[in-house]
Amino acid sequence: MRLLSVASLLLAVGCSGNAPRQEGAAGGAAGPTAEGPSLGQFALVGGTVVGLGAADVTVRDARIESVGPPASGVERVDVSGRYLVPAFIDSHVHLTYYPVAEQLLKRGVVAALDLAAPLDAFSVDVQPLTLLASGPMITAVGGYPTQSWGRDGYGLPVANVAEARAAVDALMRDGATLIKTPFTSEPTLDDETAAALVAHAHQRGLKVAGHALAAADAQRAAAAGVDILAHTPVEPLSPATLAAFSNKAVISTLAAFGGSPATIANLRALREAGAVVLYGTDLGNSRDAGIQLSELTLLSEAGLDGAAILAAGTSAPAAYLGLGDLGAIAAGKRAALLVLSRDPLQDPTVLADPLQVYIDGKPQR
Repeated sequence: MRLLSVASLLLAVGCSGNAPRQEGAAGGAAGPTAEGPSLGQFALVGGTVVGLGAADVTVRDARIESVGPPASGVERVDVSGRYLVPAFIDSHVHLTYYPVAEQLLKRGVVAALDLAAPLDAFSVDVQPLTLLASGPMITAVGGYPTQSWGRDGYGLPVANVAEARAAVDALMRDGATLIKTPFTSEPTLDDETAAALVAHAHQRGLKVAGHALAAADAQRAAAAGVDILAHTPVEPLSPATLAAFSNKAVISTLAAFGGSPATIANLRALREAGAVVLYGTDLGNSRDAGIQLSELTLLSEAGLDGAAILAAGTSAPAAYLGLGDLGAIAAGKRAALLVLSRDPLQDPTVLADPLQVYIDGKPQR
């Protein structure tokens, strides 16, 4: 992968289809508008909240105030015939490597999990995008990714159990909300050090994501007790490995690695075994900043229907990663939602092309 300047940003794509119409308090259509509602309180009226049914959604001061008929006098935006879903959460990005927070917001992603970045990334403000971060991967001396794309601080080398524990403590002090460690060919952490790292992270209340693409590496990650597979492995997994992840999670990243039949079969098998599927793109390795059509298509091939795909990008990561104010359209949640032209339960690819994106009540497109 080619390292990009931190200052580089993608340009926003134009929205397709017909934009939601803004109405006055009396309910008359004001025609298409790029600016969206002008008040701190407004209601999206006439649409379908996916999973709930026909319902209006009132927003006040960046939060969802109510789901139901709006109060008299509230500014209305006509979304008749449209479908409303929560904004997405991408559970695998590298925003220091590929700094496109603005583009993520414009295309419907409200939160992301950054799984490897130098220490100074903890101080970067990308609001209103919510960014959970692991900081650098805790890796072996000379291990992945320190000799390749991540040589500029994306790995934190440790030599033994004591250093691994100290690294967990240091990253937590710096702001890590999760720990990442790779399982690869040599040099890699030995089994004792990997297990001690995971146990110490758990003692500190942190989940651990394991980078493990090969079948043997995924088996080692399972033995060490990691909580999340940072990628769907690309080699066929054994029944024992599948069983080990039955109550854990896997981040999809199917398109980033070519979506091979073995990878798709692994995701299907992990899900059937009981693993939680989290939508993730490995943004930086992949270069499509937003809700990716290619990832949605491959998730369908792996057996996820529209409801499961929607959950993988919204309610599942919100619950698994502790983002309680996201992942659903409900009173009290952040007003982060998408307006869609079609029902995503019937055609999940529509998620990649929202008519409008609201982040904290502000239209992005």
